[in-house]
Amino acid sequence: MESQDKNLELIQFADFLKVEIRVGTIVSVEDYPEARKPAYKLTIDFGELGVKKSSAQITDRYPKETLLGKQVIAVVNFPKKQIGKFISEVLTLGLPDENGHVVLLEPTYKIPNGGRLF
Repeated sequence: MESQDKNLELIQFADFLKVEIRVGTIVSVEDYPEARKPAYKLTIDFGELGVKKSSAQITDRYPKETLLGKQVIAVVNFPKKQIGKFISEVLTLGLPDENGHVVLLEPTYKIPNGGRLF
């Protein structure tokens, strides 16, 4: 079956395998008032991969207290990115809802921290 989107760039499966998409548990959430758009500073435990930091623009949908202990999905092998004065080490993944607000990707069952998407 041919793709509906003619502009969709196809990649090889080997390219997909290069992306390390892992699960981690949020262990700390801080406000990030210096960010251009409202955001949190997340600290996420990825098990044997260690604890990593991420900036996430999710304040409109997620009160801080609802994030502690939540498992999220993130890309863990991008280069670190400076966001203002904060260094983001991983890209926490989400999808836009009907209003464009980020809905975090999370497993439906508890997964050991560091588990890899395949």
